Amino acid sequence: MKRFHVHLHVDDLPKNIGFYSRLFAQGPARIESDYAKWMLDDPPVNFAISTRGGAAGVDHFGIQAENAEELVALKVRAESASLSLEDQGETSCCYSRSEKYWITDPQGVAWEHFHTLGTIPVYGESHHDALATGAAGACCSPSSLPTVRNNCCVPNTKSSTRCC
Repeated sequence: MKRFHVHLHVDDLPKNIGFYSRLFAQGPARIESDYAKWMLDDPPVNFAISTRGGAAGVDHFGIQAENAEELVALKVRAESASLSLEDQGETSCCYSRSEKYWITDPQGVAWEHFHTLGTIPVYGESHHDALATGAAGACCSPSSLPTVRNNCCVPNTKSSTRCC
């Protein structure tokens, strides 16, 4: 079963954790100093908030595949529709290790398709922080956006930007 993913930037994490916990009638599945995530079953949503962004609001949407086969099927569907993909392969971000790729819609809204492989104790890989661009925003957003919206992008050997 695939799960819809929404990631919001918030200004006040504790206040928003309280609000969304009341809204969803359950607490987050994971809380960090700058991040919280709910894994809702009804409706099936991976809803995340973080203070790592610029302005409050939607950072990106996504579809979380339950397994590698679902992720491959999503990728084949996107490629069959001639959508431009930014394939990141295995990445470490948002307190998780994932296999992922990104699609950006005509308005510049990022869509992440990913399969979570496991958890990690930090938001992104620490060596990325040392090489960060310094721009504010969420980790993992694609480089194809008009403005680099994250603080963990690093130069890629393919002359583009690769995010953690």
